[in-house]
Amino acid sequence: MRARRDIQTAVSFLTTRVKKPDEDDWGKLKRVLKYLKGTLYMKLTLEVDNLSILKWWIDSSHNVHMDCRGHTGTMFSLGKGAALSSSAKQKMNTKSSTESELVGSHDGLGLVLWCRHFIEAQGYTVEHNILYQDNQSTMLLQRNGRASSTKRTKHIHARYFFIKDKIDSGEVEVMYCPTKEMRADINTKPLQGSPYRIMRGHLMNVPEGYDDDLERSNTCEELGGPASE
Repeated sequence: MRARRDIQTAVSFLTTRVKKPDEDDWGKLKRVLKYLKGTLYMKLTLEVDNLSILKWWIDSSHNVHMDCRGHTGTMFSLGKGAALSSSAKQKMNTKSSTESELVGSHDGLGLVLWCRHFIEAQGYTVEHNILYQDNQSTMLLQRNGRASSTKRTKHIHARYFFIKDKIDSGEVEVMYCPTKEMRADINTKPLQGSPYRIMRGHLMNVPEGYDDDLERSNTCEELGGPASE
């Protein structure tokens, strides 16, 4: 999706309403435009701590769309700021939040593996490729596959256990992350107020109390700073 990272979720949800928009959708679009006008000079900045440690956050919200489908958010960082992020509606209905999380991790796994291979192709050694999850039931399924299935999850298609092979081979490590620290949460559903500003800070590497006027004064002339006036 070609959108600024902090509005990917809003754009993703609005694009599902293109065929039959209503007045409420129009109001949401105007709110996004108003937000962009108020953060005109916000920039994504990236900082790298260690190229041998890749950190991924993949999260999913269950049953958040009109057709009861879930939504998956992904964030990748090497330190501060999101080098990659995505927000996308899931392509199938699921029966529980655990299943939604498993489908979401499957949807993002291709990119997780590709980034590892890409960085290794540049001559770096990847020691840890960490996938953070906030649902411990999903983590059991990812690590153990069918062995951890119950009557509520035994219907899940085998392809969603592909991640188990990658965990067993050491290409991916799954680690628990408390929901309040799940950085991909901002890409799964609309957040407001302080929770949004905190997660936006991780995503864009900006302070929680971001001030667009202050950022404008620090912006160079080529990018529309005050010297260009």
